[in-house]
Amino acid sequence: MTAIKTLLLTAIVLCLGFVAFIYSGTYPVGADAPHTAFTNWALETLRDQSIERASKDIQAPTLDDPELLIKGGPDYHEMCSGCHLKPGKDESDFTVGLYPAPPDLTERTGDPRRQFWAIKHGIKASGMPAWGPTHDDQRIWAMVAFLQKLPELTPQQYQILTARDEEAPGHHH
Repeated sequence: MTAIKTLLLTAIVLCLGFVAFIYSGTYPVGADAPHTAFTNWALETLRDQSIERASKDIQAPTLDDPELLIKGGPDYHEMCSGCHLKPGKDESDFTVGLYPAPPDLTERTGDPRRQFWAIKHGIKASGMPAWGPTHDDQRIWAMVAFLQKLPELTPQQYQILTARDEEAPGHHH
Protein backbone atom coordinates (compact mmCIF):
# COMPACT_ATOMS: atom_id res chain seq x y z
CA MET A 1 0.00 0.00 0.00
CA THR A 2 2.86 2.43 0.71
CA ALA A 3 4.23 1.81 -2.80
CA ILE A 4 0.91 2.96 -4.30
CA LYS A 5 0.85 6.04 -2.04
CA THR A 6 4.45 6.87 -2.99
CA LEU A 7 3.68 6.46 -6.69
CA LEU A 8 0.55 8.62 -6.40
CA LEU A 9 2.39 11.31 -4.43
CA THR A 10 5.22 11.30 -6.99
CA ALA A 11 2.74 11.68 -9.85
CA ILE A 12 1.03 14.59 -8.07
CA VAL A 13 4.36 16.34 -7.39
CA LEU A 14 5.44 15.87 -11.04
CA CYS A 15 2.12 17.26 -12.31
CA LEU A 16 2.33 20.25 -9.99
CA GLY A 17 5.95 20.83 -11.04
CA PHE A 18 4.92 20.70 -14.70
CA VAL A 19 2.08 23.17 -14.15
CA ALA A 20 4.44 25.47 -12.23
CA PHE A 21 6.94 25.28 -15.11
CA ILE A 22 4.23 26.15 -17.66
CA TYR A 23 3.10 29.18 -15.64
CA SER A 24 6.64 30.31 -14.85
CA GLY A 25 7.17 31.60 -18.39
CA THR A 26 10.81 30.48 -18.30
CA TYR A 27 10.70 28.36 -21.45
CA PRO A 28 11.92 30.49 -24.40
CA VAL A 29 9.24 30.52 -27.11
CA GLY A 30 10.91 32.96 -29.50
CA ALA A 31 11.45 31.56 -33.01
CA ASP A 32 15.11 32.57 -32.73
CA ALA A 33 15.74 30.29 -29.71
CA PRO A 34 15.96 26.57 -30.53
CA HIS A 35 14.07 23.98 -28.52
CA THR A 36 15.87 21.66 -26.15
CA ALA A 37 16.78 18.28 -27.66
CA PHE A 38 13.99 16.61 -25.65
CA THR A 39 11.36 19.16 -26.71
CA ASN A 40 12.46 18.87 -30.34
CA TRP A 41 12.25 15.07 -30.17
CA ALA A 42 8.84 15.16 -28.46
CA LEU A 43 7.33 17.62 -30.96
CA GLU A 44 8.74 15.85 -34.04
CA THR A 45 7.64 12.45 -32.79
CA LEU A 46 4.17 13.75 -31.91
CA ARG A 47 3.83 15.37 -35.35
CA ASP A 48 5.13 12.36 -37.30
CA GLN A 49 3.06 9.81 -35.41
CA SER A 50 -0.07 11.95 -35.59
CA ILE A 51 0.22 12.49 -39.36
CA GLU A 52 1.00 8.80 -39.91
CA ARG A 53 -2.10 7.74 -37.97
CA ALA A 54 -4.36 10.34 -39.54
CA SER A 55 -3.22 9.61 -43.11
CA LYS A 56 -3.01 5.82 -43.03
CA ASP A 57 -6.42 5.24 -44.62
CA ILE A 58 -6.13 7.91 -47.30
CA GLN A 59 -6.20 6.44 -50.79
CA ALA A 60 -3.92 8.33 -53.16
CA PRO A 61 -5.10 8.65 -56.75
CA THR A 62 -2.73 8.06 -59.66
CA LEU A 63 -0.42 11.04 -59.50
CA ASP A 64 1.49 10.67 -62.77
CA ASP A 65 -1.12 12.49 -64.88
CA PRO A 66 0.67 15.48 -66.50
CA GLU A 67 -2.51 17.53 -66.11
CA LEU A 68 -2.16 17.28 -62.31
CA LEU A 69 1.39 18.57 -62.55
CA ILE A 70 0.24 21.57 -64.58
CA LYS A 71 -2.60 22.29 -62.12
CA GLY A 72 -0.51 21.80 -58.97
CA GLY A 73 2.57 23.79 -60.02
CA PRO A 74 1.09 27.29 -59.90
CA ASP A 75 -0.52 26.62 -56.50
CA TYR A 76 2.79 25.35 -55.11
CA HIS A 77 4.59 28.40 -56.45
CA GLU A 78 2.10 30.88 -55.00
CA MET A 79 1.30 29.19 -51.70
CA CYS A 80 4.29 27.02 -50.78
CA SER A 81 7.57 28.06 -52.41
CA GLY A 82 8.16 30.97 -50.03
CA CYS A 83 8.64 28.49 -47.18
CA HIS A 84 9.42 25.20 -48.92
CA LEU A 85 11.63 26.69 -51.66
CA LYS A 86 11.97 26.09 -55.39
CA PRO A 87 14.75 24.63 -57.53
CA GLY A 88 17.85 26.81 -57.50
CA LYS A 89 16.98 28.50 -54.19
CA ASP A 90 18.36 27.26 -50.88
CA GLU A 91 16.81 29.76 -48.46
CA SER A 92 14.20 32.48 -48.09
CA ASP A 93 13.20 34.93 -45.40
CA PHE A 94 10.77 32.30 -44.14
CA THR A 95 13.29 29.46 -44.01
CA VAL A 96 15.69 31.66 -42.09
CA GLY A 97 13.08 33.19 -39.76
CA LEU A 98 10.75 30.28 -38.97
CA TYR A 99 11.55 27.79 -36.25
CA PRO A 100 11.51 25.02 -36.86
CA ALA A 101 12.54 25.75 -40.44
CA PRO A 102 10.10 24.40 -43.01
CA PRO A 103 11.38 21.35 -44.88
CA ASP A 104 13.01 22.01 -48.26
CA LEU A 105 10.62 20.10 -50.53
CA THR A 106 12.95 20.46 -53.52
CA GLU A 107 15.31 17.92 -51.94
CA ARG A 108 13.11 14.86 -51.50
CA THR A 109 9.71 13.44 -52.16
CA GLY A 110 7.51 12.20 -49.36
CA ASP A 111 4.62 9.87 -48.80
CA PRO A 112 1.75 11.29 -50.90
CA ARG A 113 -0.85 10.40 -48.24
CA ARG A 114 1.06 12.29 -45.58
CA GLN A 115 1.63 15.25 -47.91
CA PHE A 116 -2.08 15.37 -48.76
CA TRP A 117 -3.03 15.29 -45.09
CA ALA A 118 -0.52 18.01 -44.13
CA ILE A 119 -1.64 20.30 -46.96
CA LYS A 120 -5.32 19.77 -46.22
CA HIS A 121 -5.15 20.06 -42.42
CA GLY A 122 -1.98 22.06 -41.75
CA ILE A 123 0.24 21.59 -38.70
CA LYS A 124 -0.43 23.49 -35.49
CA ALA A 125 2.17 25.97 -34.25
CA SER A 126 4.45 25.39 -37.24
CA GLY A 127 3.38 28.06 -39.71
CA MET A 128 1.84 25.40 -42.00
CA PRO A 129 -1.73 26.51 -42.76
CA ALA A 130 -4.66 24.20 -43.42
CA TRP A 131 -5.56 24.61 -47.10
CA GLY A 132 -8.58 22.28 -46.86
CA PRO A 133 -11.09 25.02 -45.97
CA THR A 134 -10.33 26.87 -49.22
CA HIS A 135 -9.13 24.09 -51.57
CA ASP A 136 -10.97 20.94 -52.60
CA ASP A 137 -9.33 17.51 -52.49
CA GLN A 138 -8.72 17.42 -56.24
CA ARG A 139 -6.75 20.66 -56.08
CA ILE A 140 -4.75 19.41 -53.09
CA TRP A 141 -3.94 16.14 -54.91
CA ALA A 142 -2.67 18.24 -57.82
CA MET A 143 -0.23 19.93 -55.42
CA VAL A 144 0.84 16.52 -54.11
CA ALA A 145 1.44 15.33 -57.69
CA PHE A 146 3.62 18.41 -58.22
CA LEU A 147 5.51 17.73 -54.97
CA GLN A 148 6.32 14.21 -56.18
CA LYS A 149 8.12 15.66 -59.23
CA LEU A 150 9.58 18.80 -57.62
CA PRO A 151 12.97 17.33 -56.61
CA GLU A 152 13.62 16.32 -60.24
CA LEU A 153 12.87 19.75 -61.72
CA THR A 154 15.45 22.22 -62.97
CA PRO A 155 14.83 25.92 -62.29
CA GLN A 156 13.73 26.32 -65.93
CA GLN A 157 11.29 23.39 -65.78
CA TYR A 158 9.93 24.75 -62.51
CA GLN A 159 9.32 28.17 -64.06
CA ILE A 160 7.40 26.61 -66.97
CA LEU A 161 5.30 24.31 -64.77
CA THR A 162 4.40 27.00 -62.25
CA ALA A 163 3.22 29.67 -64.69
CA ARG A 164 -0.45 30.36 -64.01
CA ASP A 165 -2.96 30.71 -66.82
CA GLU A 166 -4.71 33.85 -65.56
CA GLU A 167 -7.89 32.75 -67.33
CA ALA A 168 -8.05 29.42 -65.48
CA PRO A 169 -11.35 29.14 -63.56
CA GLY A 170 -11.30 28.40 -59.84
CA HIS A 171 -7.86 29.88 -59.18
CA HIS A 172 -8.00 33.07 -57.17
CA HIS A 173 -5.10 34.97 -55.69
